Amino acid sequence: MVIKVLNLYAGIGGNRRLWDNVEVTAIENNEIIAKIYSHFFPKDKVIVTDAHQYLLDHFKEFDFIWSSPPCPTHSRMRLYPSQVVYPDMTLYQEIIFLKRFFKGKWVVENVISYYEPLIKPIQLSRHYFWSNFDIGIFDLKGCNIARATKESLSKYHDIPLWKGTQHRLLLRNCVNPQLGLFILKSAYCP
Repeated sequence: MVIKVLNLYAGIGGNRRLWDNVEVTAIENNEIIAKIYSHFFPKDKVIVTDAHQYLLDHFKEFDFIWSSPPCPTHSRMRLYPSQVVYPDMTLYQEIIFLKRFFKGKWVVENVISYYEPLIKPIQLSRHYFWSNFDIGIFDLKGCNIARATKESLSKYHDIPLWKGTQHRLLLRNCVNPQLGLFILKSAYCP
């Protein structure tokens, strides 16, 4: 069985790296990052557009949706007075939308927030997850992401460095591929 997956805010595809038997449509709004993703996953359909709107327009076309809305406004870095901004509520809009309208399996991922989450997530590694299936417990050996070099992050995620820049930032933003695989398997092989 091939699973039709919508991978929103795809980044360079850390969460997707180990998935098999999937037909993936990846949505990324940054053209440079989308090219890196395409390099790693040439068979995936990559669309450079707004992921939030794409979800609204196309959610019925997929079996599984993974969404990783931008996390900077939810990060614990916002506790510093120079970093004060309103949290971007796209995160909660998508959770509520998927709960109500999407009939397939879904997961929304984000950082551990500086505030008490408005909708209760589970925590795995350094991420919060919301889903409509039981994810379970996953023991991922840690890496000090904040202090890691691009080389150590590349090794930790098993993602080779690519031509260009932004290695460290993009690798820091990745969901570890083993965790991404565990979550997909939790959805379809409980």
